[in-house]
Amino acid sequence: MNISKMREYTFMLIYQLEIQKEYNEEIVTLFLENNEIQEKEAKRYIRKMVAGIKEKEVEIEKIIKDKLKPEWKIERITKINLALLRLSIYEILYKDVPYKVAINEAIELAKQYGDDTSPMFINGVLANVVKENL
Repeated sequence: MNISKMREYTFMLIYQLEIQKEYNEEIVTLFLENNEIQEKEAKRYIRKMVAGIKEKEVEIEKIIKDKLKPEWKIERITKINLALLRLSIYEILYKDVPYKVAINEAIELAKQYGDDTSPMFINGVLANVVKENL
């Protein structure tokens, strides 16, 4: 499984956790089994990424809030866009993924899973994150 596919599964799990409002190892294991993810490397990557995102969740949420326009509240962001932002911000700031790669991958996932405005929204927020943090 390539890194883009592992990233997509990580996004899907983050989205699921956002919907369920619960995070534990059993949910992660069920997700991996239900999606028939067998490769050890993929399992390790997904578990590590999700654990890291959950660990840095408060910091990431503050970054997202700081990058929104004043009239926007984080509650207005769709769960899909929020999951994409959490994943991308974590990759950019904590995993040393080149920001161009993280942003491009997030935009591609936004095109696939989000609404018509998702790619532009994701690009705008992540561009501001990069400007102020790198």
